[in-house]
Amino acid sequence: MTQDGRRLRGLRSREAILEQAVGLASVEGLDGLSLGRLATATGTSKSGFFAHWRDKEQLQLDAVEWAARQWTEHVVAPALRAPAGVRRLFALHEARLTFYDDGVLPGGCFFFTVQAEFDDRPGAVRDRVARSMREWQEFIRRQVAEAVALGELAESVDPAQLAYEIDALGEMVIIHSRLHGGPDSLRHARRAVLQRLRALCPDPALLPEN
Repeated sequence: MTQDGRRLRGLRSREAILEQAVGLASVEGLDGLSLGRLATATGTSKSGFFAHWRDKEQLQLDAVEWAARQWTEHVVAPALRAPAGVRRLFALHEARLTFYDDGVLPGGCFFFTVQAEFDDRPGAVRDRVARSMREWQEFIRRQVAEAVALGELAESVDPAQLAYEIDALGEMVIIHSRLHGGPDSLRHARRAVLQRLRALCPDPALLPEN
């Protein structure tokens, strides 16, 4: 096998492990990651793990990076195909709900699980999780601010406040859907944001009625 072939094989192995790690962490948290369990799940030897990661903390950090990339691909990228303004803002919320509804991760949301796990544990992993959460919330805030600038949301709208509300409604889906089951939490979260945006939009026809 050529050097390029070995490098490609190594990259595929690493990404398969990270995909499995993020799925497991969405249920059990990052501390629940076991090298032995991941090795079995991915068909990788323990020595193969050490070729990619020097210790568990580095695996955890790389899992956060992989989860952030996954979120961008499944949630952010689809929303960016919608027209800028209030339609993109609502598309972002809908893409998030679709991510949960499709069961991409067995635990629903990687970041919901790990932010609760590391919120009071100083260190590199906490810092990386916190940065991902700040970047996500700032992204929502920018979409709100752009909608205001385009005249598609009232000038009185506080971008930080509305972004907080939208994010909180999306996050609540994880708790309600996991504990109570059924599609009601998704419907309620979608309707709550839609009604909020329509009430603040000078031209509600830009958004669905229900």
